[in-house]
Amino acid sequence: MSIHPTAIIAADAEIHPSVTIGPYSIIEAGVQLGEGCVIDSHVLISGAAQLGPGNRVCHGATLGTEPQDIGFRPEHSKPLIIGAHNHFKECVNISRGIKTDAGTRIGDHNYLMAFSHIGHDCLVGNHNTLANTATLAGHVSLGDGNFLAGHVAVHQFCRIGDLCMIGGITGVAQDIPPFALANGQRARILGLNTVGLRRAGFDSKARGHIKAVYRLLFRSGLRLSQAMEEAAAAYPGAETERILAFIRAGDSGRGIAAFGGERKP
Repeated sequence: MSIHPTAIIAADAEIHPSVTIGPYSIIEAGVQLGEGCVIDSHVLISGAAQLGPGNRVCHGATLGTEPQDIGFRPEHSKPLIIGAHNHFKECVNISRGIKTDAGTRIGDHNYLMAFSHIGHDCLVGNHNTLANTATLAGHVSLGDGNFLAGHVAVHQFCRIGDLCMIGGITGVAQDIPPFALANGQRARILGLNTVGLRRAGFDSKARGHIKAVYRLLFRSGLRLSQAMEEAAAAYPGAETERILAFIRAGDSGRGIAAFGGERKP
C-alpha cells in the first residue's frame, strides 16, 4: 500500500494493500477500495462508496458525494457501487444514491473525461465513454458501449440503450434506443451509430439488418405497435429483439426520441 502522508483516511475505510492514494486525498468512513485502485491527488471519496479492482481516480474527482437534490437528507443515503477497471478523469463527480435501493451503480471499463457528472440513482453499464462535461441527471439508465460527446446533457429518468453515439452539446429529453446516432437540441435520432457498431464487431449484414428495422419502425408511416410486429416478423434476430425489448420496456415515461421528424405514437 502506498498512501501519501497528507492523505486523510478514515479508520474504518477498507483499503486493499495494493491501493495507491495520492496527496491531500480524503477517503471517508465506510469506503471500500478494491485491489489495484489508484487514487490521485485531492480526490474525495465518501458516502460508503465501493470501488472494485483496478479503478483509476484522477486529480480532484469526487465520488459518492451528497446528491444535488434539495430534498436530500443524510439518513436517506443509498450506496454508490462501482465495478472494475473504470477510469475517472480530473474533477469527475458521481453522486451517491438517494431514492432507490440500488443507489447509483457504475459497471466496468467505463471512461469518464474531465468534469463529467453522473447523478444520483443512475444505472450505468460497461464500456461507456463520457466526454468532457457530459452529464447524466438523476435516475438515468445508460446501457453498454455508448459514447456521449462533450456537453451532452441527459434529462432525469431517460434511458439510453446500447452502442449509441450522442453528438456534442445535445440535450437528451427522451429515450434513445440501441445502436442509434442522436444529435440536436432536443436530441433526434439521425441514423445508426455505424462507427460504434463496426468497432463492436457488427458486420455489414448485421448493420443492414438494424437499418432496415429502424426504417420500418420510424419511416414506414405505420403506428409503432404495428411496425414492431412487422419488424419482429420480417427481421428476426438478436439485434431486432434488442431494439424491440428496449421500446417495450418504456418505463422511463419520457417516450422515444423522434427519428428526424415526429412519428405516430
